[in-house]
Amino acid sequence: MSNEFFKHESAYVDEGAQIGKGTRIWHFSHIMGKAEIGEGCNLGQNVFVANQVKVGNHVKIQNNVSLYEGVVLEDYVFCGPSMVFTNVKTPRSAFPRNTSDDYHVTTIKYGASIGANATIVCGVTVGDWAFVAAGAVVTKDVPDYALVAGVPARQMGWVCQCGESLSFVSDEAVCASCSRTYHKNGNDTIHIIHEKAEREA
Repeated sequence: MSNEFFKHESAYVDEGAQIGKGTRIWHFSHIMGKAEIGEGCNLGQNVFVANQVKVGNHVKIQNNVSLYEGVVLEDYVFCGPSMVFTNVKTPRSAFPRNTSDDYHVTTIKYGASIGANATIVCGVTVGDWAFVAAGAVVTKDVPDYALVAGVPARQMGWVCQCGESLSFVSDEAVCASCSRTYHKNGNDTIHIIHEKAEREA
């Protein structure tokens, strides 16, 4: 990775951290030395990135977010302000869990969004283009394109790649905003059948 990135003077980037070209790191943030951050990312104020964390390309991390060891963010993930990741299932101050074997992997997949003040309990996977509502507490895996909300988070519907809610009729939905078309596979998954460019051609 290139070192052609922006770092605010109040931010700390420890020696050894890999930061991609065009990434911006803002006020009071701290990137530890074994973290990997891709190209074109934006890390807001007071963001912490621990060792062994992997962040893909074009990821947006808003203010006051901490990425602890075990967190993986794929390309184009959005993390809203003050959302929370964990990495230990049974934390105890008297019995520290402080080795890599104690940390559970949490994966946020391509294009997914996590709303402000949401909590992602460690060990789950949030699927491609999924949308976690503000304030939700995610305790289990989230399917691709799913909209989840509440405490604990439950699926409320489906969303388009552009973020708009989808309404299905006879197992097909056309996004009212961007005209992408989706097909429902039973009750559990959906897949895209026409991209926006195809429908406009």
